[in-house]
Amino acid sequence: MKREEKASISIMKIICVSIILILISGISVMAVNTDLKDITIVLQNGYEMTTVTSKSKVSEILNENNIILNESQKTIPDLESEIKSGDTIKITDKSYNEVQISKISKEGIETSLEQLLENYVPITEKIVIEQVTIPYETITKNITGTSTDTTNKVVKEGKDGLKEVTYKVKYQNNVEIEKTVISEVIVTQPVDKIVQVQKKVTSRGVTLPRVSNTSSTGGTVYKITAYCPCMKCCGKTNGRTASGTTATAGRTVAASSNFAFGTKLNIGGRIYTVEDRGGAIKGNKIDVFVNTHAEALQWGVRYLNVNVVN
Repeated sequence: MKREEKASISIMKIICVSIILILISGISVMAVNTDLKDITIVLQNGYEMTTVTSKSKVSEILNENNIILNESQKTIPDLESEIKSGDTIKITDKSYNEVQISKISKEGIETSLEQLLENYVPITEKIVIEQVTIPYETITKNITGTSTDTTNKVVKEGKDGLKEVTYKVKYQNNVEIEKTVISEVIVTQPVDKIVQVQKKVTSRGVTLPRVSNTSSTGGTVYKITAYCPCMKCCGKTNGRTASGTTATAGRTVAASSNFAFGTKLNIGGRIYTVEDRGGAIKGNKIDVFVNTHAEALQWGVRYLNVNVVN
């Protein structure tokens, strides 16, 4: 009987040890299959706490540690984010914006702040002074009216001006990336080119010789010049004569006070009327009125017989 009791006790011991071993193995397997994480939680007041958890979502980890956010708070990363062991959950005010310094390139390589600074190329600035040409302008004066048979005459040649421009120039890698004007100083002003459009005058090839002051026909030889209604000839451009009439080509002449206004003069076979005076019209000199300055220049100086028409 005693042998049987001893055998029964031994069997019971074996069964108990087997159960304990099975329980220990199950616990070990559960421990192995459970992914535990070390997570740091930083509260808004700066307090840090470390917790070990099997949870992976931020909201679950906070609930597990009895942490409740108020309406003005948020977490970084956000509540729905999945995290891994070694990560940090930061509780902060909603108005806070975290600046991510590291960036991911197209190739997927993380670039640190130190690498960005190493690759940064500084920008340099220089003050540069350059001389710039100011092109002259061409001014055309048409004195022909409606005439189509014209020619151009350069009255005054043009000349470019010069200015000094001060720039602020930015360079990167010795390449100009920005250029800003600071000031401009004109060194010399440009001179405008003046072109006069005038009628073509055909020379008749007639040369009048200088003759004596007496004529075989009984008339008197006068020095005959010409003038037009321009500022250079008259000092005015309204065409009004000293007698109050409007100067007319082929009719009006300026003569000295020896001839009364309205006197008819036969000059070289053509009849003119004394209607004007002139400061330079003295003695045996008469000015014939023409339409344009070009015609006045073409007339030149002529010596012609002059007779008073009765």
